[in-house]
Amino acid sequence: MSVLFFDIGATLADARFEPDGSLTLRPRPRVVAVLDALAGVRMGIVSNPGPGDGAAERAAAALEAAFPGRFTDAGLVHWGVKDGRGIFDRAVASAGGVPADGCVFVGEDAQERAFAREAGMRTAPHPVFAPAAVEGRPVFSARIGLPEGRGPAELAAVAETTEAVPVNVASERLVLALASGRGAEVLERAGFTVELREPVEDR
Repeated sequence: MSVLFFDIGATLADARFEPDGSLTLRPRPRVVAVLDALAGVRMGIVSNPGPGDGAAERAAAALEAAFPGRFTDAGLVHWGVKDGRGIFDRAVASAGGVPADGCVFVGEDAQERAFAREAGMRTAPHPVFAPAAVEGRPVFSARIGLPEGRGPAELAAVAETTEAVPVNVASERLVLALASGRGAEVLERAGFTVELREPVEDR
């Protein structure tokens, strides 16, 4: 059984400090649906709560408000800076006997994912790819060709149904994305051309 650990800012949610000093987290697109689909998997947090007294408590309250009932195991919640493998070693140790390669860190920051891999964890650059990481399937940089008459909005609509995340509209006929092999197959069946390039974690 795998254990998933998520970063918060720019991965699970966008953060905003309110005038009263409280923290509000706004879930990012597709995240709630992904978490719901993973409801049977143990999930935790590895995230920096920010500076100041009470930062961890403030972040924990905001997390529960944004994702009620989804991160209920306090032993799997790790607050701190992610400037080395240490916090990831602690996350693995908290997983209750699950080996390091049975733990997955999901975060948008490539350097943080590298530290997690040093600790033996698997990694994913976006919550959409958490199942792929659990199953040991790679995520690739991809070039998506848009046929005549098809626009980025149509691509985005198809991508939302599968393991694909558009990243940049390079031109009216080309979108740069992240995709698993499974996601690429769905996009190709929908009429888009997909060129998978190097695995994201090999870059």
